[in-house]
Amino acid sequence: MAHRPDTDDPVDPVRARRARVAGWTLLANRIGYLFLALAMALFVIAFVIGFTPAMATLVLVPLIASFVLLAPSIVLGYAVKAAERDDRERGL
Repeated sequence: MAHRPDTDDPVDPVRARRARVAGWTLLANRIGYLFLALAMALFVIAFVIGFTPAMATLVLVPLIASFVLLAPSIVLGYAVKAAERDDRERGL
């Protein structure tokens, strides 16, 4: 097990990997919600100026991208939080 250079505490590889996953899920959440907001804004614009096939495509692309990013990142985010909570409850 590796040691942190500034302390004598060993670095737990599971918790380090969990922290990396949490960071990636946070980034995916932010980008996914940004795509969702973009899709909603484009929908409002399309509603005001009229729906054309091009506008429908412009609405659907960020909407689908948000679903692709948000679905796994939300599930993984809850998994990381549950694992951390379980570790705390067991005193690890």
